Amino acid sequence: MSKQQQEIQFLEGPRSRWVDFKFVIKVCLEFVRGFRALHFTGPCVTVFGSARFKEDSQYYDLTRRFSAEAAKLGFTILTGGGPGLMEAANRGAKDVGGKSVGCNILLPMEQEPNPYLDKWVNIRYFFVRKTLLIKYSYAFVIMPGGFGTLDELFEAMTLIQTKKIQDFPVIIFCKDYHKEMLEHIEKMKHFNTISKEDMELFLVTDSIEEAITLIKTCIYKYGLIHTAKKPSWILGEKR
Repeated sequence: MSKQQQEIQFLEGPRSRWVDFKFVIKVCLEFVRGFRALHFTGPCVTVFGSARFKEDSQYYDLTRRFSAEAAKLGFTILTGGGPGLMEAANRGAKDVGGKSVGCNILLPMEQEPNPYLDKWVNIRYFFVRKTLLIKYSYAFVIMPGGFGTLDELFEAMTLIQTKKIQDFPVIIFCKDYHKEMLEHIEKMKHFNTISKEDMELFLVTDSIEEAITLIKTCIYKYGLIHTAKKPSWILGEKR
């Protein structure tokens, strides 16, 4: 039975306890492998975005420039490890000598890790990958993307909304691209399916400078980085 067939079988309904137990063990081992690979990455900024944008895209250039500025602060740039805007983010970190890490998803049509990674780990399950991308991050940056990027955006905001993680910065770039999504969020507020305060969970901007300022402000405000892991810009400046 192929790996893809095994994944499809998982969705067919109840299975034997032994099969479910083996699945749990596989997931646990995948988490352990991810934790071991990413344990020493340092404080990260995670950048989400589509794998489909090419190097000549304005979004590729924006992602690369933002990530370079975040890396200059001493943060590791963490992405899904693939091509497109993930590659742009990792490349931006390497442009300025920063650390660049990827959490690559294994797909039926293989997604190869991009060439700008210092380290990466291959993950089979999307929910494991999302946990890893969130676990090590002190800010979540949303660039233009598709279903996966929106899934990651709302996962992060739900965890912050429900106090499962601290209220780390969530930064949505490109107002025009996300216009309809933002209108729908306003609609949710109108119908009280989210609260007025939830609108403060994220920043929408086209400005790299504004995004970097928010990240620095939140790090200072909450003291989110452990002393032993503080980037030089925190150690060298008076709070």
